[in-house]
Amino acid sequence: MLEIRDLHVSYAKIEAVRGVSASAAPGRITLLLGANGAGKTTTLRAAMGLLPVRSGQVVLDGRPITGHPTHRIVRDGLVLVPEGRQVFAPLTVEENLVLGGYTAGRDRAAEAMARVYEMFPILRERRNGPAGLLSGGEQQMLAFGRALMSTPRAMMLDEPSMGLAPTMVESVLGAVRAIADSGIALLMVEQNADMGLEIADDVVVVARGEVVFSGPAEQARRNTSVVRAFLGEAALES
Repeated sequence: MLEIRDLHVSYAKIEAVRGVSASAAPGRITLLLGANGAGKTTTLRAAMGLLPVRSGQVVLDGRPITGHPTHRIVRDGLVLVPEGRQVFAPLTVEENLVLGGYTAGRDRAAEAMARVYEMFPILRERRNGPAGLLSGGEQQMLAFGRALMSTPRAMMLDEPSMGLAPTMVESVLGAVRAIADSGIALLMVEQNADMGLEIADDVVVVARGEVVFSGPAEQARRNTSVVRAFLGEAALES
């Protein structure tokens, strides 16, 4: 289980995240929603050790990991799939996956790669080609696969559908649901609130760095006025 407890993060004198708390249980997706600048990406990056935490805790399976270096957090079992996918374009698909498994050890990495290829057959088909020649949706699948290579217990996803053609969004978010159903805890930031709510189990809405709503996704789906109040009409499809 991934728990973010009362997290505070500052840029110089500006407090970007003010007491955010969120959690994700194994097999469940927690959707972190908020307008641009609300502190969503900052929350994920701080939890991953990429930004300093001023106060609060990040806890994985009951063990505090706050302040650990990022490579150790990966070994602890938490990974981040960053916004924009950030695959290594000149390297082959398989080389990208191998890099993702550097903490897993040879035997575990081989098993993880077999599972990734089973989950994403297109990656097996393209394994010897440059990652940069994949479509946007295929690159997102590769980013998921690279994260799964470390055999994580929890994953954080930052805007997985960003920049994708509408026809690919459903496939990518379907893959997110499949990853959660495999038993991994997922905390996801997603710009497409309507689609995100379809696959999420729980929702946390942040505004100006603070939590303004937290509850089951079904409650948010039934009462979309709560989400609209903080995201605006454009965040949800009519």
